Amino acid sequence: MNHLVIIPILLPMLTALLIMLPPVHYSPWRRRLVSMVSTVLLLLVCVALLFKVLANGMTFYAVGNWVPPFGIIMVADLVSAIMLCLTAFLAVGAVFYGSAGEDERGSFFHPLFQFQLMGINGAFLTGDLFNLFVFFEVLLIASYALLIHAGGKNKTKAAVHYVILNLTGSAIFLLALAVLYGSLGTLNIADMALKVADLPPDNQMLVKVGGLMLLIVFGLKAAILPLQFWLPATYSSASAPVAALFAVMTKIGVYALLRVFTTIFGEQAGPLAGLATNLMWVFGLATLFLGALGVLASKDFRKLVANLVLVSVGSLVAMVAFQNTAANAAILYYTVHSTLVCGALFLLADLIAVQRGKAADRLVAARRVSQPILLGGLFIFAAISVAGLPPFSGFIGKLMLLQAAVGSAKQFWLWGFLLLCSLMVLVGLSRAGSTLFWRVSGLQKADERALPLQVFAVFWLLSASALMMVFAGPLTELSFAGATQLGDVIQTIRTILPASGVSL
Repeated sequence: MNHLVIIPILLPMLTALLIMLPPVHYSPWRRRLVSMVSTVLLLLVCVALLFKVLANGMTFYAVGNWVPPFGIIMVADLVSAIMLCLTAFLAVGAVFYGSAGEDERGSFFHPLFQFQLMGINGAFLTGDLFNLFVFFEVLLIASYALLIHAGGKNKTKAAVHYVILNLTGSAIFLLALAVLYGSLGTLNIADMALKVADLPPDNQMLVKVGGLMLLIVFGLKAAILPLQFWLPATYSSASAPVAALFAVMTKIGVYALLRVFTTIFGEQAGPLAGLATNLMWVFGLATLFLGALGVLASKDFRKLVANLVLVSVGSLVAMVAFQNTAANAAILYYTVHSTLVCGALFLLADLIAVQRGKAADRLVAARRVSQPILLGGLFIFAAISVAGLPPFSGFIGKLMLLQAAVGSAKQFWLWGFLLLCSLMVLVGLSRAGSTLFWRVSGLQKADERALPLQVFAVFWLLSASALMMVFAGPLTELSFAGATQLGDVIQTIRTILPASGVSL
């Protein structure tokens, strides 16, 4: 059995437990060292798993050697391996930034951070919808505590809304699982995909209802319209490293939509093929436009970045509706780009806010930042990339999104919305940049300067955009390979499971 598949879940869990032991817990630098080293190791493990999947194809891990549908099955394919590498890369930047001092503003930052990584990685690796629910709850419980890290009125208010909405989503998730299990007799995603294809007419309506309930749940996690209203306030109120890690949280919702509605309700699903694609298309475009409007209307930089997350989510959800290889490849590439750049912008917003004094990140005239060349240069780099201007990864990602729609009936709408919203984002970022760095009231400079760990974290995340440009060829090939594997999942399941000794 390939135990490498389970390590991305076990490593952060064991790290969190280790940090809470007295010899580590009572020393801030030991907590930081253990957390940083473990997160770097996690990245190396995820990269190793990616190369293993590239070499050997989809890999299955039956926990306790119990075969499904009775046991827990973990599945590592190219899509999940890419998402694991993305999460680990983002986590390295966030934990290094937090270790510069943000972690001491509240309790148990590093254990909670590691538990959230455990939940996120589990959500990407699980091959069972019930265990997806379990890992959702693990990452959400950790996120509840991380959101109010360091305290404050705004954090508490945002946390209450966040908790209530997610508890409601969890209740709907359980109801959806009950409906689907009662109709199909299994919650294993692969098994469900095989059974939906041969579903009796009497059960089709129940399964359809269960699928639409999942759309509501994943739509809430992804923050698509009309379930997006919690995100700007929540992300903008969180501390910088937490907000950076949260940049991948909405992508878990997009991943779940992609996994469920491509695998279970894909082309092979008979009468239920393409379930909810029209809804995802309409609400995806609406979320894209709403996010762009939010970028223009934002009065502070953190909310502007939070609305950039909505822009990326809307683009991705609209592409899920295409359900073809080119669209899925574009989703994978653009997900990596948008998550890392938005994570870097959350960190950068905190550095700018600290150096602007009382004005913080509000888009008003304020004192000059003490490091205008450093922070201004990082801002320009991030803005060019996130707006989709050449030559960085944002341009390549949006080009892939546009190319995926060529020849389809939806081409005009996608091109129109995407290009218009890109222009709106560019205008919003230009206005924000000119205000933050050029509208100066007085000549006094701030005394605060960015710490080396903080600068490294921002450089680390932004370097991904440049690397994704330099290695665009291999990375787009990897994206297409993952998309192809996702589209051929039924044939892959039928071929690999008997050979691996795991039977459904």
